[in-house]
Amino acid sequence: MAAVSANLLPRCLAFFLLLVFVLCSSGAKVVTIDVHAAKNLIQTGHIYLDVRTVEEFEKGHVDATKIINIPYLLDTPKGRVKNLNFVKQVSSSCDKEDCLVVVTIINFFGLPKWEEIFFCNF
Repeated sequence: MAAVSANLLPRCLAFFLLLVFVLCSSGAKVVTIDVHAAKNLIQTGHIYLDVRTVEEFEKGHVDATKIINIPYLLDTPKGRVKNLNFVKQVSSSCDKEDCLVVVTIINFFGLPKWEEIFFCNF
């Protein structure tokens, strides 16, 4: 897998929409942040959840100590389809107290229904 050093994060993620999922005891909220804030969160131990396809992830991603790739969409012979196990996979990979930096390509699939992550088993 290709990894990108943290100092290249702003340039490499210029085309990504970054969202922070704060899943703490105070309740979940979604905040849009810039790449500098994302870099700081990743460096302080937040989980980096990349929801791009496996192929897109393998082409390049940020070098992070806590990184997970769970595709929201899957490539099939008939085109891209929603990963029906997405919520289950996120729930089994993360605790409800975890804070996540979630990354996707801006025009990847439109914005997913992020409440699937927040309110299903969290």
